[in-house]
Amino acid sequence: MSEKGKFRQFLSRLGPGLVTGAADDDPSGIGTHSQVGAQFGYGLSWTFLFSFPLMVAIQEVAAEIGRVTGGGIARNLRRHYPRWLLVTMVSLLLVANIINLGADLAAMGAAVGLLIGGPLGLYTLLFGVVCVATEIWMSYERYSSVLKWTTLSLFAYVAVVMVAQVPWGEALTSLVVPRFEWTGAYATAVVAILGTTISPYLFFWQAGQEIEEQKRHHVKPLFMTPKEAGPELTRIRIDTLTGMAFSSIVSLAIVFATAATLHANGVRDIETSAQAAEALRPIAGDFAFALFALGIIGTGMLAVPVLAGSAAYAVTEMFGFAGSLDAKPRKAKLFYGTIAITTMLGVSLQYVGIDPAKALYWAAVVNGVLAAPLMAVMMLIARNRRAMHSLTLSTRATITGWIATAVMAIATIVFFVTL
Repeated sequence: MSEKGKFRQFLSRLGPGLVTGAADDDPSGIGTHSQVGAQFGYGLSWTFLFSFPLMVAIQEVAAEIGRVTGGGIARNLRRHYPRWLLVTMVSLLLVANIINLGADLAAMGAAVGLLIGGPLGLYTLLFGVVCVATEIWMSYERYSSVLKWTTLSLFAYVAVVMVAQVPWGEALTSLVVPRFEWTGAYATAVVAILGTTISPYLFFWQAGQEIEEQKRHHVKPLFMTPKEAGPELTRIRIDTLTGMAFSSIVSLAIVFATAATLHANGVRDIETSAQAAEALRPIAGDFAFALFALGIIGTGMLAVPVLAGSAAYAVTEMFGFAGSLDAKPRKAKLFYGTIAITTMLGVSLQYVGIDPAKALYWAAVVNGVLAAPLMAVMMLIARNRRAMHSLTLSTRATITGWIATAVMAIATIVFFVTL
């Protein structure tokens, strides 16, 4: 097989991990990373290298749960653990996702307003409607392909870096040589980075997408066909590694771009991704500004369906129903209803006067409450022989998964201490 053929085969095997990683760089995450670059320059770049193996470890656990058991995280919680735990986890996920949806949709509307002017509220509503319509009416096979192609929008931030005149010696050194500041603001920024890179909605989404792929290819859960586990778990590992690497590179590109432009020119206070785009214009020029704004829209079109879809997987599994993006709307009313309601509730936040920046803050609080306990529960599921049968999590993955959980628990404690 030619090199070109091998590359095409590699791309064809990417799916849930790639989309999940790309969705991690949503408009809310872009806002956080822009603030980090503007406030601290290159000083926090090391955190992305630090968090990368943790992201890979926990997302791999989520994917294995879906592929091995044939059920998502909520379904496994329902089967093997107390109901109060299931209801608490799903309720917190819904609150965080709705707030995050509101912030992301508002950022997309603001980005359009920066580019062409006009009514921001109308743009936000239209984005919400388009995302709901495509998720409901497009077949899963076509929809998953669209999501894959949408990941290309993230290259906008790589292009911004190319025109930002980054001092590469300093930037790359900051990746491997941590520069600590013993301040509350620095600690909060570290926690914010971890909170935007290790997010509960991504766990539910990747597990759910593994089940969708299983149905699309008409294969059984791995616990029923353990001989197929080797190649499948290798695929999951490669897919997840690729997706998380892509996410980390784009996050770093945003930090480098804002550090080289905003921080270098004394702009230190950025609350939203739209503010970051606007601040770039007088410093880096119209081209960088336009790329940054277009990237917000593109990443939002990827992240909003993932946020709403992860909520839908969790809710339907909590009530014991099957939910799938490949199901007809009439046969999956709860699933698609959850997608529509959570997205429209997110849209409605702007009409009740909630500040997007404050919304993001509270989304981070709820995610902080949920992330570490959910990760601990996932680790228990992945080691539970009743759930995973003979394919319980490997020793290597168990160690890295629990390290990721411990780091997130410490980060959550630090977050609340610095409130």
